[in-house]
Amino acid sequence: MRVYLPCDAAACAVGADEVAAELAAQARACGIEIEIVRTGSRGLFELEPLLEIDTPEGRIGYARLDPDAIASWLSAILDGAQHSSAVGRVEDLPYLKRQTRLTFARCGITDPQSIADYRAHGGLVGLERAIALGPAGIVQQVVDSGLRGRGGAGFPTGIKWKTVLDTPGARKFVVCNADEGDSGTFADRMLMEGDPFVIIEGMAIAGLAVGATRGYIYIRSEYPHAIRAMRRAIETARLHDLLGPSLLGSRHAFDMEVRVGAGAYVCGEETSLLESIEGRRGEVRAKPPLPAHSGLFGMPTAVNNVLSLAAVPFILAEGAAAYADFGMGRSRGTMPIQLAGNIRNGGLFETGFGITLGELVEDIGGGTLSGRPVRAVQVGGPLGAYFPPAMFHLPFDYESFTEAGGLIGHAGITVFDDSVDMARMARFAMQFCAAESCGKCTPCRIGSVRGFELLDRIVAGDGVGADLALLEALCETMKYGSLCALGGFTPYPVMSALRYFPEDFAPARRAEPVQ
Repeated sequence: MRVYLPCDAAACAVGADEVAAELAAQARACGIEIEIVRTGSRGLFELEPLLEIDTPEGRIGYARLDPDAIASWLSAILDGAQHSSAVGRVEDLPYLKRQTRLTFARCGITDPQSIADYRAHGGLVGLERAIALGPAGIVQQVVDSGLRGRGGAGFPTGIKWKTVLDTPGARKFVVCNADEGDSGTFADRMLMEGDPFVIIEGMAIAGLAVGATRGYIYIRSEYPHAIRAMRRAIETARLHDLLGPSLLGSRHAFDMEVRVGAGAYVCGEETSLLESIEGRRGEVRAKPPLPAHSGLFGMPTAVNNVLSLAAVPFILAEGAAAYADFGMGRSRGTMPIQLAGNIRNGGLFETGFGITLGELVEDIGGGTLSGRPVRAVQVGGPLGAYFPPAMFHLPFDYESFTEAGGLIGHAGITVFDDSVDMARMARFAMQFCAAESCGKCTPCRIGSVRGFELLDRIVAGDGVGADLALLEALCETMKYGSLCALGGFTPYPVMSALRYFPEDFAPARRAEPVQ
């Protein structure tokens, strides 16, 4: 008997390891041989721990199991009886059936540490094609695919790679930004734990494309499972010539290593991240020069997000047109969207660009877990804009969100019901920026503190009129005067809260003391 159980951190947090141990113990007691394959998560966290079993009809899922239920589950399986935890064929679950999984195609299905599993499910085809195409051919495929950065402003990945390729340098580097610090996001972690070889393959292809022989994946220290998974996968990759002096027997060399960050939010900004890798304090660099011209150790460097690099193997394997077939306008391909906060069906949902915000929150997400009406949705992490249900018609793509005064960022969606106080949420944005600022530029360092003080007075109901005008002016200064996105994007949640929820800033509402 073969069963599949996630080793994903989210599943382990609700008892997946204990379920695995109890199942192994029960099998020994019954004299039954059971192979337990630890996979990544399917991403429907409401069902975790989700145990799956191979059958002639496909994988049958059993949801929300705990160790105390394993004895009855095993007895039911051996007797051919139905168990109360059964949810049917996992692939038929509406949440999964509606997805288009390109980046997360293997996550939850394969053993993430098995190179044989990776090959059997389409892995390394992209790298093989990349070796045959050469640098210019690889870059052109990525340009034609329309792939854009999946971690911030959505800059075209192929253009970035072409810049690094065309820039002379004694050495070049590829850096994977896995410093996933946005609240309500977990796609990078899920992929590192559930399909690490796709990131390694993507980085190796990037190395071939730009002429780099060395790569770094920068992971925050709060991700111990991901750090272990990536380090183990890198060692396995070297043993199978996926990394090292001869990629898959070719004349091309590429190797990589994990660097662990201390958890500073600002190190998610690419130049701060480079400073950290070089052993210095995580502090924003002034641009120009761009990292593509002078990045890590002063050399041309391609810095990409986990999801950007993980999309590349599909593009090379299936062709640019196959990837560009998904999406809309200038937003091509699929996006792994993370649903979090006060939501019934929290988890990861990968789909082509163009689905509406309302479909994601109400239809797929199932509305709020509390059962109260949705009041606000924040898209793009703690520095993303807040949108009310009146904006649920917005299609999920870069241009639509930019026009609406927001950003997609890392595609984290955090839901709030009608009990939320939006003035306090705006205050939190300034407080967060003040705590996380690297301190290099005045608009971010000083502006966030002054913004926090202004919102303190507004929340307390003192001098609201004058302070609101000053707050708006301060946000303009931070937006256009900050060196990086930390200070530059902090105004987004503040200004969107003022725009869509002005009643929460009225003096009559400010009766409660500031906590």
